[in-house]
Amino acid sequence: MSEVVFVGTSDAFGAGGRRQSAVFARGERGGMLIDCGATTNTGLSALEIPRDEVDVILVSHFHGDHFGGIPGFLYAALYADRRRHALEIAGPPEIEARVHALANAMGHHLGNREWSFPIRYREIRPGETREVGPATIQAFATAHQLEAHPQGYRIQLGAESIAYSGDTGWFEALPRAVAGSGLFICECPRMRGARFPSLARGAARASRRSRLRSPDPDPPRRDDDRSARSDRARDRRRRIRRQALSRPSSHSTP
Repeated sequence: MSEVVFVGTSDAFGAGGRRQSAVFARGERGGMLIDCGATTNTGLSALEIPRDEVDVILVSHFHGDHFGGIPGFLYAALYADRRRHALEIAGPPEIEARVHALANAMGHHLGNREWSFPIRYREIRPGETREVGPATIQAFATAHQLEAHPQGYRIQLGAESIAYSGDTGWFEALPRAVAGSGLFICECPRMRGARFPSLARGAARASRRSRLRSPDPDPPRRDDDRSARSDRARDRRRRIRRQALSRPSSHSTP
């Protein structure tokens, strides 16, 4: 694994002004997107990652902030990139039907269209291991809304492995599912809050049992840096406005 880029790290509601879920992993044999939220195209562009580098899109579950960017990605690959090489889209059962239904709802119909590149859909069920493009992917079930077919993955993309939880609550099999991976990406944006004490306690137990270190709750990310600069600029504008309002107006009467 030569590089992992967090393209989007937010939730369904754009928390912190960040982009929705998408992680780009570049390995010796190729590149892949792990999830593809609705803001992925703009994120890839801002980070100067060409869509042509993506050989596989891997979907963790069928919520819009995790796979809502696929129709737009496909259209951009066709019309903007003039893509020629194959793209594989892998995920839980019904992946092809779900992507097409989403595209139809968005007005981006994928059927009855001549594509300049092959699009291959690959279903992966919990407990299965599949060779998909340049990656070896093993799926495991996670604790999330069942109708979204939630899954996590262990991904081998070269010498190193990544474990990815997608959206999940705590469950006892999680440490075993991710133990031994070179990097564990766990999406739990409210973990520090009192609303999820059992998840926080469970994560602490997992860290002790699996020798996993809990990451910095707010690690530096490229899109976070932009958000921080925007916050500083907004604060400067507020200070200038307050200073202006505190000065006596040249048009006021004594």
